[in-house]
Amino acid sequence: MSSVRDALITTSIEESIKVKQSLLRDKNLLKQIAEVIQEFVGALSSGHKILLFGNGGSAADAQHIAAEFVGRFQMERTPLPALALTVNTSAITGIGNDYAYENVFSRQIEALGSPGDGAVGFSTSGKSPNVIKGLAAAKAKGLVTVALTGQFGGLLQEVSRYCLCVPSE
Repeated sequence: MSSVRDALITTSIEESIKVKQSLLRDKNLLKQIAEVIQEFVGALSSGHKILLFGNGGSAADAQHIAAEFVGRFQMERTPLPALALTVNTSAITGIGNDYAYENVFSRQIEALGSPGDGAVGFSTSGKSPNVIKGLAAAKAKGLVTVALTGQFGGLLQEVSRYCLCVPSE
């Protein structure tokens, strides 16, 4: 039993390493990441904020990254304004109930987003209707739009200025 478990653990770690090595070889993706960083540094330096959102594990990723902006990541610095749109359960359930679940992020973007802010939508498939609608609302409002997806990007490629497609399903 432990040899099967050990093999699964080893395979999982090896797959993670392969994805990271593939990221390092993708010069276009590295260029896009650098451009996103530059855009966000400019936005934050100008008093703008970053709004992040996704479903399930992607919601957890959005919350974690928002916490790193507001808290401290690798060094002591002033806090940076970032909000995960997944943490206000009253807004999510109210919007989902009164409108539709596909509007839970777009409605918050309309309320909280300003031109020049950043919006980051997370979706492994790139097909999550509420994330697509959220980034579309952000794009229409003049936010810098970034999608973080699996390798195919889905429809999020069409509604984001930057689609950072991780080379993995």
